[in-house]
Amino acid sequence: MQAQVLRLPEVKALTGLSRSSIYAFVKRGDFPRPFRLGRKAIGFLRVEVESWVAERVAASRPPSA
Repeated sequence: MQAQVLRLPEVKALTGLSRSSIYAFVKRGDFPRPFRLGRKAIGFLRVEVESWVAERVAASRPPSA
């Protein structure tokens, strides 16, 4: 399976977060770190971002009885 790379606009659309919120979470260590694609370009791994979203959803749901 080939890793898919997301650019910032795709990450914003997937998470519903703003650019500043994403980078604040990254700085705190609460969001997957981006990696350098080139001199001025960064990317995020889709699997890491989707996993982060799934964890947030699971944490917001009450445990089932």
